[in-house]
Amino acid sequence: MILIAQNAASPWSTYVLFMFIAIAVITMITGIFLAKYFNLWIQARMTGANVTIWELVGMSLRKVNPNIIVRSKIMAYQAGLSEKDGMTTRALEAHYLAGGNVPNVVRALIAANRADIPLSYKRAAAIDLAGRNVLEAVQTSVNPKVIPCPDPSSGRNTIDGVAKNGIQLKVKAKVTVRTNLDRLVGGATDETIIARVGEGIVNAIGSSETHLKVLEKPDTISKRVLENSLDAGTAYEILSIDIADIDVGDNIGANLQALQAEADTRVARAKAEERRAFAVAKEQEMQAAVQENRAKVVLAEAEVPMAIAEAFRKGHLGTMDYYNLRNVQADTEMRSAIAGGPRRDNNAGN
Repeated sequence: MILIAQNAASPWSTYVLFMFIAIAVITMITGIFLAKYFNLWIQARMTGANVTIWELVGMSLRKVNPNIIVRSKIMAYQAGLSEKDGMTTRALEAHYLAGGNVPNVVRALIAANRADIPLSYKRAAAIDLAGRNVLEAVQTSVNPKVIPCPDPSSGRNTIDGVAKNGIQLKVKAKVTVRTNLDRLVGGATDETIIARVGEGIVNAIGSSETHLKVLEKPDTISKRVLENSLDAGTAYEILSIDIADIDVGDNIGANLQALQAEADTRVARAKAEERRAFAVAKEQEMQAAVQENRAKVVLAEAEVPMAIAEAFRKGHLGTMDYYNLRNVQADTEMRSAIAGGPRRDNNAGN
């Protein structure tokens, strides 16, 4: 009877054991769960952020950091923002999964709300995902920043322009800008503002008749530059352009004229040297022609005795004719000697 009772009670004891193990496992999981999410849930519950336990579990499963989402939502709700402003848990999770900086976006929205600047959550998230610091943009909208022109990191300290009278002016400017949140995504940055302002300053100086007019009224540069709408297509709105410093540089016009005169002198010297070389070559050619003609004369004179000899042989020239020819030659030499001319060496009779 005892053995039968023990066999009958065995299934119940096994069932109780399994129930005890199940309760222990559930208690342990509940303890771990409470230890991990209960603190965040209580914080969200007490501040009215409305984040449920199941949402916290879903964040962990989706590999979203619950601490960042919950604390960002609590910060937004404490500042007066709500889900009507787009601050839903799912929106914050989506921005986190997209690689955005959720706390920075929330701080930017809070700053914009305090400064009464219209900024929606979608625009703030888009600015953040575009790689811009949305908090800094909002702060710049509230407190405009000053951009030095030119940028000292570029290696240039001044913007150099030349007036119409050839005098160079070295200018330092400061550009006060305010962020335009509507054009922040896709708008040009500081480098474009600096380049446009520098170009405008150079144009303004170059259009001045003399450098004295610019020195007398430096604000004319600022006015001309501001008239050109340099902030078009940029992420900023230019509030003012102030000339911080202006110095007189070199006389570029005189330097260019001196360089031009030196170049002209070199060209003239080259041309004169070319003409001189041509004259020398021409002289050499003439001397060569004279020598050639003298050689022809010598050849012709050498043929005279042969022609006389041939005339003797053929009987065309007699002895008296020869003596008369010699007398004429002697008379010619005497006259040349008296006149002081060169003496000719005639060997016609030899």
